[in-house]
Amino acid sequence: MDERIARLGTAEDCVKFAKNAERLNRPELVEDCRRRAVELRAKEYGSESTAEKECLQAVYAYEEVLAKKNGKRTRASRTWQMINRHGILEAVERAVNRPVETVAYKALIEIGLKEFAFEAVILRHPDSFSAEAVEVARQRLLDLDGEL
Repeated sequence: MDERIARLGTAEDCVKFAKNAERLNRPELVEDCRRRAVELRAKEYGSESTAEKECLQAVYAYEEVLAKKNGKRTRASRTWQMINRHGILEAVERAVNRPVETVAYKALIEIGLKEFAFEAVILRHPDSFSAEAVEVARQRLLDLDGEL
């Protein structure tokens, strides 16, 4: 990550920097800004474990997808409702265990944030999720990527 971006202290600073980087046609800096904004938002929310932190990062990364699509900050409202109802780990597990695959994964790939997909988080922290969720995540990533 670019040193200047690593020093940014708020997600809003990252958004401003990204706009300037886009204007200067520096897509690698835009990607770093998105990553840093995701990290900062998750840190601000707070978490009790690395798995929770990465799940929160995944939600904020998805919000980056929505922002790009809509041209403005957009909350993942249904996801946040599920998080408030069931907790972050259970919400992620429920999202991945749905029979229909998430459209977020492909969108995350497009903006360079593939590692923030719920499926990727589950595979990095299999002990925090059910065996069923781990297997669904593994199969979905194999189907989408052909690799893990």
